[in-house]
Parts: sequence; C-alpha cells; structure tokens
Amino acid sequence: MYSLEEVRKDFPILSREIYGRPLVYLDNAATTQKPREVVEAIEREYYSVNANVHRGVHFLSQQATELHEQARRRVARFIGARSEREIIFTRGTTESLNLVAFSFGEACMSEGDEVILTTMEHHSNIVPWQMLHDRRGIVIRVAPIDERGVLDLEALERLFTGRTRLVAVTHVSNVLGTVNPVEAITTMAHAHGIPVLVDGAQSVPHFPIDVEAIGCDFLTFSGHKVYGPTGIGVLYGREEWLDRLPPYQGGGEMISHVSFERTTYEQLPYKFEAGTPDYVGSAALAQALDYVDDLGRDCIRAHERDLTRYAMERLGAIPGLHLYGEAEDKDAVVAFNVEGIHHLDLGTLLDRLGIAVRTGHHCAQPLMERFGVEGMVRASFALYNTRAEVDALAEGIERVRRMF
Repeated sequence: MYSLEEVRKDFPILSREIYGRPLVYLDNAATTQKPREVVEAIEREYYSVNANVHRGVHFLSQQATELHEQARRRVARFIGARSEREIIFTRGTTESLNLVAFSFGEACMSEGDEVILTTMEHHSNIVPWQMLHDRRGIVIRVAPIDERGVLDLEALERLFTGRTRLVAVTHVSNVLGTVNPVEAITTMAHAHGIPVLVDGAQSVPHFPIDVEAIGCDFLTFSGHKVYGPTGIGVLYGREEWLDRLPPYQGGGEMISHVSFERTTYEQLPYKFEAGTPDYVGSAALAQALDYVDDLGRDCIRAHERDLTRYAMERLGAIPGLHLYGEAEDKDAVVAFNVEGIHHLDLGTLLDRLGIAVRTGHHCAQPLMERFGVEGMVRASFALYNTRAEVDALAEGIERVRRMF
C-alpha cells in the first residue's frame, strides 16, 4: 500500500485552506485533483514540444505527433484494448457517448428499434438516446433497480426483444456507487446477439479495467476523473464495430481524399477525430495513467473501498441521516440526505467548514425520481482521501444538524 502522506504531497491543492479551514475535498466523482507531474507535463509540452500533430514534416510536429500516438498506445494498454486503432480521443465521456449514439444510430438503428438503459444512468447516457428517438423514432427501454440500488438483471433480460439493438449501461453509478456486473450483462446481451456500451467514467479511475475480459463492444471515460486534464476523453470501440460506423464529425484529419464530388474517410482511429486533437491533453492523460499505475490500481481500489465502508458506517450512525445505495459491491461514493435539512443547505454549510461535497440531482434525475427525492448530498473518494477526512465530514454533518 502506498503512503497517503507522501501521495498527498503530489497534490498541492490539498494543502489549501477554505474559509480558514483545511480543505476536505470529497467531490472526486465530479473531477479529481491533479498530481504535480500531470501539470508539469502540460507545461513541458507547451514550452518545448508544441506544434500541430500529423500534418507537419518539421521536427516539433513529428515530436508532438509521437507523444500523441504514444498516449493512444498508453490508453490501449491501460484498459486492455487489443490495438491503439480501437482508441478514439474525444473531449470526455459525454462526447464519447454522443459519438456512439449518433454513429451507431445512423448505421444500425431505424424507427422502432430499441436501446436498453438502466434507471441509474447519468444524463449523458440518456439524453443522446432521447435525441435519437426524436430524430429516428427509436425506443428507449429502462431496466429497474431495487431499494439498495442494485440492478435487476432478470428484469433487464426480459427487456430484450427482436428490436433490441444495443445495451448502454454505466459500470459504476455516479450517485449510488453501485458496481454493475458488466461482464454478466455483456454475456447476456451477446447471447441475444446485441452489442454493449459501458460508461466507465466512474470505474476507470478506481479499479483495473480490461475491456477484453469484460467483453464489451464500447467503453467510455474522461481524463479529468482519472487525475488527468479536462477536455480529453476516450472512446474504446471494437475495431469491427468502429469500421462499420460512419464518422461523427467531418473536417480535417478524418479524411483520406476530398473533392467536391466525393470524400473518402481516413482509416481508424482518425476517421472519428476531425480537426486538431487535444495533443497536449493526451500527453498529460498518459502521464496521469502512469501515476495511477505507479501507485497500483489494486492498492487504490483497496484504499477507496475501505474509505467507502468506513464512511457508510460513520455516517449511518448519525440520527436522521438516510443513506442511498447499499449494494454489496459499492465503490467510492456515498450519497445521503439528513432529515429536516435541504441538501443544498447542508452542502453550503459544510462548505463553510472547508468540506467540499456535491449536492443536487447529480445529472441523474430519473434516479432521484426512483427514490422520491429532489436531490442528495454526495461525498466521493479518491486515492488521496483519508479516514480523518471522513471523520471531518461526519463531525461537520453533526454540527449542521445542531443548527436545525
């Protein structure tokens, strides 16, 4: 296990004070803080290598291109992809999901065809499919969850029909922390001849991911949730699927030849990467993945799950506090409300104590409706959080309770 004291030194922002109190940063499901070496990688690229990639024959362009493609290979290794051709750089999970919804919808879905989602999906894995419904008349079918926040697999399987074309499911709920059995879901879907898209935004930062072992056909994640920069993300897609799908956007870089009569598209992965890519962000993302692997993803998982269990016990003992999401397989997120205190008020008052949590519907309004609430407070953990910070959260909640 790594040294928390030494790791926290890698994140200068964690030494900040907020309103004269030590920062307790528990909003990691929204974005993680960045280690010093990731920020230095951004600075190094801009100051010593900056040049547009793929298009130049001069030294800097060649060097920047190599760093960008090294990053693609690094991502492929990180998630167990067979080839870097299966790695598409995007702006983040949201763009990756929109890309699949648009391209898969254009190539593989027509009026009356169905996509299966779950009640716990983030809006980014709901709204693009609703847009496809409006555009092409597809049907959205939704698998339910129980009171613990566990997906009903039997109900999910009953949703398959002759019109099912895709299953799109979150790996880990950004609200409940439920870890869905995506391997079993993929096996189930493939038995029906249906491909699977996994939203890995909340799983890739927390434990080892192997897309070949999962068996999924697509997987998405964001750099900024895995200690990398904002504005860079990844779509993994099996090569045979990506070859079948049309481009999401048109422009430079994604073409082989253009005339006013006809355009032919570039080979993978460039067919899906129109315009200048975030080559600085990709290099910094690769640095972040190195950082995570140097600490050890199994070690990170063990540490964060210990924090999650401890937080569930500590907060569960507070009178009037209701926890949401009590699945046995749960990771790095604790969501709750306190009786008699609006979630926004609780989050605001915790902030005055230096404790950063997230409040609201967490881009999961259908899930809020499932539990009959307008919003929740969410504390989410990362590799640098401590039990003392969980104690600070619990003590802060108790202090706020005494005010009401």
